[in-house]
Amino acid sequence: MIDILRREVIYFWYYFSIQFEQIFKYWVLGMVLGSVISVFFKENIHRAFRSMGEKKLGIVGIFAASILGIASPLCMYGTIPIAASFSKSGMKDDWLAAFMMSSILLNPQLIVYSAALGRTALIVRIAASFICGSLAGVLVRIYCAGKNRDSFFNFSGFEEPESRDVAPNILFRFLKNFGRNIKATGGWFLAGIVLSALFQRYVPADAMTAIFGGNKAFGVLMAATIGVPLYACGGGTIPLLQGWLLGGMSMGSAAAFMITGPATKITNLGAVKIVLGIRRFVLYLIYVMVFSFLTGLAVNLVVHI
Repeated sequence: MIDILRREVIYFWYYFSIQFEQIFKYWVLGMVLGSVISVFFKENIHRAFRSMGEKKLGIVGIFAASILGIASPLCMYGTIPIAASFSKSGMKDDWLAAFMMSSILLNPQLIVYSAALGRTALIVRIAASFICGSLAGVLVRIYCAGKNRDSFFNFSGFEEPESRDVAPNILFRFLKNFGRNIKATGGWFLAGIVLSALFQRYVPADAMTAIFGGNKAFGVLMAATIGVPLYACGGGTIPLLQGWLLGGMSMGSAAAFMITGPATKITNLGAVKIVLGIRRFVLYLIYVMVFSFLTGLAVNLVVHI
């Protein structure tokens, strides 16, 4: 019995150490980039979005808003108060929808994390997030086209939060933000590597291929579905995705998981429910699931790994 346990520990440590060595640098680089943007560029990003409201960009503004949403380093609970202030200043609902949807799916820190999955997965994730945010903005624009439409969002009670990056010393301000990033993501990062090591050791590769491999719609649907309960932190899911891709998961299935995961993360759902109300919240869930499924199918038609 002792020999069996010792053997399993050795195998686990082998898989764990490989995953850790492969992903650790991306985790650190992601936190550094996230802290740099949050401390030095966050206000510039939000100022650029506010200035868009003064220009007649039309539907082009939706695409710009989606890009700025990806560039914003805030979590969803931080994004909504900012979006509330944008709304009060007269920002259009379609632009806000694009900004918030993209912000839910991706941020600069997660972009760096996702580089650990390879160039193809990174491109797919960025493109899918941009398209998802832009399409959400277009749909809200169509919905609000009627003259008697109420605002799509309800931001009552939300006030723009005070920035925590206020230390007078720039270096100290950066280090405090970096420390908050470690505290927020470190546990999930290690948990993701542990789960990935367990998957690699105890789940046969042919089982992963049978479930998520190939161009089968079932694999994409399964990946979109498990993204709902499994996604807790973006950094924590990168080791899982890396192991699954190595085990035979198709890129389309990975794309579906990368969309439904952050979009249905429990903390994000709570924030979205507050500003949408129950009927539009249900529409949001339908949109996310349909978009992730169709995106997964489209990616599988183009990408073969």
